[in-house]
Formats: sequence, structure tokens, C-alpha cells
Amino acid sequence: MILGQLVRILRAIMRHLELSQVRMNMTPTFNMLSRRALFGGVAGLVALLSLGGDISAAEINEIHFLIPGGAGGGWDGTARGTGMVLTNEGLIKSGSYENMSGAGGGKAIGYLIETADRQQGTLMVNSTPIVVRSLTKVFPYSFRDLTPIARTIGDFQAIAVRPDSNIKTWGDVVAQFKKDPRSVKFAGGSVRGDLDHLVPAMAMKAMGLDPKQVVYVPYDAGGKALAGLLSGETELLTTGFGEAIGPHRDGQIRIIAVSSDKAIEGIPSLKEQGADVEFANWRGFFAAPGISKEQSQAYQDLLEKMMATKGWEELRAKNGWQNLYLPGDQFVSFLTEEEKEIGDLMRELGFLK
Repeated sequence: MILGQLVRILRAIMRHLELSQVRMNMTPTFNMLSRRALFGGVAGLVALLSLGGDISAAEINEIHFLIPGGAGGGWDGTARGTGMVLTNEGLIKSGSYENMSGAGGGKAIGYLIETADRQQGTLMVNSTPIVVRSLTKVFPYSFRDLTPIARTIGDFQAIAVRPDSNIKTWGDVVAQFKKDPRSVKFAGGSVRGDLDHLVPAMAMKAMGLDPKQVVYVPYDAGGKALAGLLSGETELLTTGFGEAIGPHRDGQIRIIAVSSDKAIEGIPSLKEQGADVEFANWRGFFAAPGISKEQSQAYQDLLEKMMATKGWEELRAKNGWQNLYLPGDQFVSFLTEEEKEIGDLMRELGFLK
């Protein structure tokens, strides 16, 4: 326990030095030599102490959650919800959060890889886009460059409109698309060719229409995409059901279709409206490359324990998530298979050559 506390203290010192270095009033000589010595000495102590023993789930007292997108999106809600439950249920003492948008999530992934030696206490949330964006070369990384910890939940895709919209059903969207595809604009909180784009394209293809004619307007995370819909920049919103269900219940938007096999909360599925599409976006957590098997297992055990709590069940039900826990090597096998399946689908839709 003492060892774990020492490691955490030293890592906190490193983070403080990293954030403070640009503000330090040093002479040039001290700046070049002493700062390097400070970082090197602390880094060496962290590495040395980390080798001294294994870390069990019971010894994980704090987690820093790295979120590859902006506030209000599915990644943000999943990370903050997970941290809240872990803390409230007494499984960890504290959680901290860092939103790092850019490059379709690639900025955060690159940062986690490049600073891996200082990220032993960090978990990055991600989801199906890590597979999609790797395939489309939005960033040069893949899940293989990280340490997959566990898949935790699945979230269906929702298609929504403003409450006063003349569009009442998916059939109305299809009818308008047939008349003028350019007039049907979907807002989404991810880059072109990503899930928010792929699902309506899949649905149009299932209706016998050209998926490449779908007009998709990308925003940085679901919160901004929702704002784009409400401001009238687009007529439709495509986003995770978990992100949309709250505004739908509050009357801000109206969900007209969901990518499940049947209706949810009275909202009809795409399948029930003639589009043979069923899709769930998983979300889960990754650690920095190079962490020990023991630490990876400790994180897996911690998340599994959390998902059995009352607090998690309340959060899951509120957000309309499905429990899809899949740890470690099983998670890696799933990612490998999904990469193949999504790659085949994207080639069929024309998003990959």
C-alpha cells in the first residue's frame, strides 16, 4: 500500500512539473539542466518503485480519465459517469478528467502513447471509432498501440429532429431524400466516415438508395452536434441513443428512429420502419502501452466490480446503455474481428478502397 502511495505521489509531482514548466522563472542554465534533472530523477523513481510490486484492484485509489473529445459527447459521459460511480461506491478515492479533442480522437491517443511512462494511472475512454478512424487513416494508430482494458457498454444510434419538425418518421426522411438528397442534412459529433455518418448511410443503403449521397455535417462531440440541430444548421441529428434520450425526454428533440432490433421507450427502430439495420456502438477503456499484466488485470477487475453495483445500474438505465463487459484478451479478439467486419462494410459503402 505504501509503495502504491509513493508511486502516485511521484506521478503527481511529474504532472505538476509538466504543467508548470512553462511558467517557471529560471535562468537559461537552470532551465536546461535542472529541469531535465528534475524530470529524469522523478521519472526514474517512478519506474523503479513501480517495479517493486504488483497493483491489485483494491490498491487503485485514483484514476485520471483521458477523454478524446469535447464535453457533452458519449465519451465524456461514459468517462465521467464511470468515475462518478467508482468514487460514489467507494471503489476509488477520486477521479480526474481531461478532455483532449483533435484529429478525430487521434490527439489523445498519440498523447497517451508518447507519454506512456507518465500515464500509469490513466484510463482513456474510446469506442468503435478507434477502429473506424484507424481504417480510414484519420490517425496512424490502432488499438494495438494501446493496452485494451475492457469493453463496458453498448449504445444504439439514434436519429432525431427538432420537436417542431415536419419530419415525423424515418419514412419522411427517406421520402425527402428521394426528392432531393442535398436537402437532407445530418449533424453528428464525429468526423466523416465515422459512426454518426455510417449509420444513416447504412440505413439509406438498406432502403435501396445511394449511401454516398448522404450529407453529413461533422461537429466536435455530440453536444455541439445537438446545438447544430437546435440552431437550424441541420434538420437531423445522428448520435448515440444515450446522448439523445435525455434531451428527448426533456422535449428538446424528438427521436424518430433507433438502431436496435425493436422499439425502445416507444421509439420505433429503423428495422420496424423498413431499414434492415441493427447497430450498437461499444464503449470501453484503454491504458497506456507497456503497463504490466498485473495492473491491466487490476483495472479489469475494478471495472467488473463497478458494473455490479447499484450505482452503475442506475446510471446505465438512465442513459439507455447495455452492459457488454468484455475484458482483456477477449476484448482484443473482439476488436480484431470488428476491424475486419467494419472494414468490409466501409469498402462496400465506398468509404474505403
